[in-house]
Amino acid sequence: MGIYSLNSALSKASKLELDLVEISPNAVPPVCKIIDYKKFLYEQRKKEKIIKSNASKVIIKEIRFGPQTDDHDYEFKKKHAVKFLEEGAKLKAFVFFKGRSIIFKEQGQILLLRLAQDLEKYGKVEQLPKLEGKRMIMLINPKK
Repeated sequence: MGIYSLNSALSKASKLELDLVEISPNAVPPVCKIIDYKKFLYEQRKKEKIIKSNASKVIIKEIRFGPQTDDHDYEFKKKHAVKFLEEGAKLKAFVFFKGRSIIFKEQGQILLLRLAQDLEKYGKVEQLPKLEGKRMIMLINPKK
């Protein structure tokens, strides 16, 4: 194209039946383009949609334990945790304390640390067991 004054750029844009769009207003002098503005907006939305669809979506799967979960239930839930981590999902394991079972905090922490140790080759612990209200939560990221 070329460098035009504001009046000549506006007249050229109106002759071509296009729009004069300011691309970077902070530049000195401001940079403008003669384009079809609706087509420009359409292209921008299209680019944003492609970028959004290519972004990886984080899937979080949850596994719930009680403070006194027995070995069979633990193994069953661990098998599911392995499957989730192999699929690439983040794992949120938590121990839920009902009523007075909050006195078994140590058992809940031991259970979650045992799970972290058992899942060591499938995922990496993002957040160690932390008590939040009546739940003790631990997050595990899958290994790539």
